[in-house]
Amino acid sequence: MSLNKKSVDDINVKGLRVLCRCDFNVPLKEGKITDENRLVAALPTIKKLVADGGKVILCSHLGKPKGEPKPELSLAPVAARLSELLGQEVKFAADNEVVGENAKAAVAAMKDGDIILLENTRYRAEETKNGEAFSKDLASICDVFVNDAFGTAHRAHCSNVGVAQLVDTAVVGYLMQKEIDFLGNAVENPVRPFVAILGGAKVADKLNVISNLLEKCDTLIIGGGMAYTFLKAKGYEIGISLVDDSKIEYCKEMMDKAEKLGKKLLLPVDAVTIKEFPNPIDAPVEVETYDSDKMPADREGCDIGPKTAELFAEAVKTAKTVVWNGPMGVFENPILAEGTIAVAKALAETDATTIIGGGDSAAAVNQLGFGDKMSHISTGGGASLEFLEGKELPGVAAANDK
Repeated sequence: MSLNKKSVDDINVKGLRVLCRCDFNVPLKEGKITDENRLVAALPTIKKLVADGGKVILCSHLGKPKGEPKPELSLAPVAARLSELLGQEVKFAADNEVVGENAKAAVAAMKDGDIILLENTRYRAEETKNGEAFSKDLASICDVFVNDAFGTAHRAHCSNVGVAQLVDTAVVGYLMQKEIDFLGNAVENPVRPFVAILGGAKVADKLNVISNLLEKCDTLIIGGGMAYTFLKAKGYEIGISLVDDSKIEYCKEMMDKAEKLGKKLLLPVDAVTIKEFPNPIDAPVEVETYDSDKMPADREGCDIGPKTAELFAEAVKTAKTVVWNGPMGVFENPILAEGTIAVAKALAETDATTIIGGGDSAAAVNQLGFGDKMSHISTGGGASLEFLEGKELPGVAAANDK
């Protein structure tokens, strides 16, 4: 897996038309952006291209318009907010064809240092199928392509892969570079001891991740809902806890694999249990804590217990690299968030390189106020999982090698 890619620092785009694929897939409520983290994350790359004197053409998808114009999924609000964040006009090229007459005219009128934003790339049906017509349209308005959208790097679409193959110069932006440096290299070339922590609900979502990380890490910690399938595979009573009976054999294989490879595989030694799942999810619950081999048949494990939290924190203390993907329990409920908080705290207090692999764990770390204590929080859920599986990401592969 080649991770040595050309970045915006390896080129100068003065006077050139630069198409920059960003991840502006932000949550909108009644036309207002409710979380602008992704916009802020894109600013360093945009500023660099403007400072070079490039003609900066931004593009992104937003939601799932399924190949047709949907006014509520227009990127117009993003252009307005970006203008404020950058302190310069980001001209919105309203165009249902994305690269139609209006967008082409807007590009033709650009001066060095100008910025425009194209309409939602998924207004075009070809986008998600990597269809050639749309890739050619995008390539026709640029001299250089910059990919800074890690959130879609695991998909081969027109606006990240198709266009990259049609231009001479395709590089990654600062955000992509950071993801490659941290996530890619943590897995491929970690400073040891390397501890990986996996949580979340389902074993099925993480099959390849578990297997790949066992080969790469020194200690693999398993918490969250997926741990109960492993505990059942050990022959324990797990009550009415989440379980995937079709994956019991797989869990046994993974425990054997860890033993053969001489890796530590840590499972919860105690569990915080409840009678029935809270509805709404943050409603008060009555909890009882049991050792993992003494769980009652009528209760559901919904968080790791205090002994487990201590065991996992101890493992983190000795690490030099830690990758964490997936919460330890139902962290949306304050009573069932203790385990996730304990792990986040252990990561916040260590000197190790700490990498949070997107999705729920990123949300948990940010909500719990530990975000600024982590070395890196990934901006992509699905993309970071595929990196942890050791897969090559099409959006990364498409950029020029150094």
